[in-house]
Amino acid sequence: MSDDKKTLVEAVNLALDHALADDKDVVLLGEDVGTNGGVFRATQNLKQKYGLKRVMDTPLAETLIAGMTVGMATQGLKPVAEIQFMGFIFACMEQLVGHAARMRNRTRGRLTCPMVMRAPFGGGIHAPEHHSESTEALFAHIPGLRVVIPSSPVRAYGLLRSAIDNPDPVLFLEPKRIYRVQKQTLPEAGSRLPLDTCFTLREGSDLTLVTWGACVRECQEAARKLAKGGISVELVDVATIKPLDMDTILASVRKTGRCVIVHEAARSFGVGAEIAARVSTELFHELRAPVQRVAGYDITMPYYRMEDHYMPSCERIMSACSRL
Repeated sequence: MSDDKKTLVEAVNLALDHALADDKDVVLLGEDVGTNGGVFRATQNLKQKYGLKRVMDTPLAETLIAGMTVGMATQGLKPVAEIQFMGFIFACMEQLVGHAARMRNRTRGRLTCPMVMRAPFGGGIHAPEHHSESTEALFAHIPGLRVVIPSSPVRAYGLLRSAIDNPDPVLFLEPKRIYRVQKQTLPEAGSRLPLDTCFTLREGSDLTLVTWGACVRECQEAARKLAKGGISVELVDVATIKPLDMDTILASVRKTGRCVIVHEAARSFGVGAEIAARVSTELFHELRAPVQRVAGYDITMPYYRMEDHYMPSCERIMSACSRL
């Protein structure tokens, strides 16, 4: 283990640094990722270390970034593109949905698309409009596209290294409100964590909390407080939204008999609804109470004065758990 503790954004930087060093085909591109090191400094000093042919500043044109990334990936490179905020990703939909996600199927395996598209996402930093979206469900609906969301520095490093290795496109969403709130000692350089796998962060017997991204922190706090009242909570970090590791979730809920799903994204038509439906269908006779969801509201993320009212809080999570 390394002695130097890192924040989540520093873990992302280190993962990119090691990937560039280990594989000459890895390249980075995006708005301000080079000279400035990115808006959150996730790519800081990488252009200086690896040169402008490996770390490229692009024009302010998300469609161009996505198109270049798909082209590079199909022709032997391993591009890692940054979209400055998830709210700017909609210009990339045609390339992601119509081309990157379909490339293996369309060419019957002749071409793959080993690309990663990184994007800070979620609210909680008092950002303006288009800077606080949590629209992971849009992309989870697309066959052929992986959606990965780390919740800690250790998982950010390990999952990003695995995402860059993956032969198919990965959307790597980074919860920016926890970019710098926690430091962890990272594994040795090059360590990977498996994609398509949930992580059980806390063992419990009375209730299962299922969540991902920044909401892991509120769920951890809720679990600690509930434990003081005699409620034993098992906490599952989904980590890879698509493909979804339902086996881990079902095993946990089968043990506890109760399930609360927590996410920042809007409540309707979300990943939480999919998990709730599958738990209810497959464990109908084993549930002791209906599945509950604590989520954002079906509105545009409000400006900063109302932002805290939108976000799933520890209190809202504890209230849902207590009801069960």
